[in-house]
Amino acid sequence: MNASHQRPRIFTWHIHGSYLYYLSQGDFDIFIPVNRARSQGYYGRGQTFPFGSNVHEIDAAKVKDHSFDVILFQTERNYAIDQYEVLSPAQRQLPCIYLEHNTPSGTPANTRHIVDDPDVQLVHVTYYNRLMWDNNRTPAVVIEHGVTEPDAPYTGELARGLVIINHLPDRGRTLGWDIFRELRAHLPLDLIGMGNGRDGLGEVLHPNLPAFRGRYRFIFHPVRHTSLGLAVCESMMQGIPIVGLATTELVTVIQNGRNGYIHTDIDYLAEKMRLLLQDPAHAAAIGDAGRQTARERFGIRQFNYRWEQLLQQLLQRKTNPQTITAI
Repeated sequence: MNASHQRPRIFTWHIHGSYLYYLSQGDFDIFIPVNRARSQGYYGRGQTFPFGSNVHEIDAAKVKDHSFDVILFQTERNYAIDQYEVLSPAQRQLPCIYLEHNTPSGTPANTRHIVDDPDVQLVHVTYYNRLMWDNNRTPAVVIEHGVTEPDAPYTGELARGLVIINHLPDRGRTLGWDIFRELRAHLPLDLIGMGNGRDGLGEVLHPNLPAFRGRYRFIFHPVRHTSLGLAVCESMMQGIPIVGLATTELVTVIQNGRNGYIHTDIDYLAEKMRLLLQDPAHAAAIGDAGRQTARERFGIRQFNYRWEQLLQQLLQRKTNPQTITAI
């Protein structure tokens, strides 16, 4: 770390606003580029998230003039293109992290990650992700999601289920568009998220989301193959019951009948949705257990601690090379 400042200085792109907001709760400064076109990754702070004073905007054309400690990539474009357009050669030699948000889009277990570099630290957000990606020679660790506890309570006053997935029609079977449509024909289900205005209720801005979703009896997660959605973690932290497919990382989070319901049988899930709709007290009990799970597994303090620990080890590794095996 540079002697001129005390906290790590991370340069990254604004890719996933929710994740960036939770990451910014840590004890470090985050610098994000802005361009006139506000193109992908170059939005700046935006107006949606209440970022603190440790999130700084930088003119993309002047990034080379700034000092950082760590470069954080979050997309293939960041790694393959953006870094060569905005970073100086010296900045590209800084400790680098590639934060992988997603499961392999190709064949699971046989898709090679874009990064193949023992000097880059790969961070997965779930153990399933690390398991399924071919990580090549790149050292990989897992830092699971962390979310804050919302102020809005869970009331479950609406005898309806809620699906929270951006652009669901465009993302098709992988995210469960067909499952949602099938079950919506028989059960009271609403859909929110960006790009869903034609087939759902449209976007609900993140600051307004807790009060909005807290009125619904349960959250339905119809996703076949994805990383663990932040919307699931946030909903659990609010005490809202989760009903979802028994796939990917969700099978390590939900225990049937205790803190939610998961299965690969859609008829089983429909039956449990009807149970939650008919029995608000049972829904509240399931949601309470889910909130306890979220506090233990997705608490913001342990999330921030793991990131701070990783950054400290990376910066120490510059002078004392070592492989980071656990966070």
